Amino acid sequence: MGQEKLIALGANLSSAIGSPAETLRAAIKALSASGERVLRVSRFFATPCFPAGAGPDYVNACIAASGEASAAELLALMHQIEHDFGREREQRWGSRSLDLDLLAHGQEIAPDAAAQSKWRGLSLEEQKVRAPEELILPHPRMHERAFVLVPLCDIAPDWRHPLLGQTVQELCAALPRQARDEVKPL
Repeated sequence: MGQEKLIALGANLSSAIGSPAETLRAAIKALSASGERVLRVSRFFATPCFPAGAGPDYVNACIAASGEASAAELLALMHQIEHDFGREREQRWGSRSLDLDLLAHGQEIAPDAAAQSKWRGLSLEEQKVRAPEELILPHPRMHERAFVLVPLCDIAPDWRHPLLGQTVQELCAALPRQARDEVKPL
């Protein structure tokens, strides 16, 4: 059946499908239709735009899926779905009609622990201007983001980060309470 994959979904602009929440629901169906078996879907959450002031607030969710696609194949599929839903990659961290992020592909570390650690350690200023040219797994920012960890707690609270050694629930609890409280169920 393949490894369990964790995927974050977000949108803060309407698409041809409809509102951000409607777009996320349609994207989940598109992933499922592509051959990935959607195992669990988190609640949908209203979250402040990140970085603050960059656009309207987001709707965020996470899913757990399973299938035979490699991490690279799944990432390519996710980029195609984003494109199909009107996503234009014009500005890093800009507003978007759909954002799909591969958070984890089982316990895979890609390309290796040193590269993952390097990207995880970037300063906020570097994160704003630098993007990796290769797939980094687990997602190097997931442990810092309430808009990822709060929904992920719905579907995979016991998933353990293969390098940090902490579960999703532990990573979420380590975030400032204010950040967690800003992520509100719809």
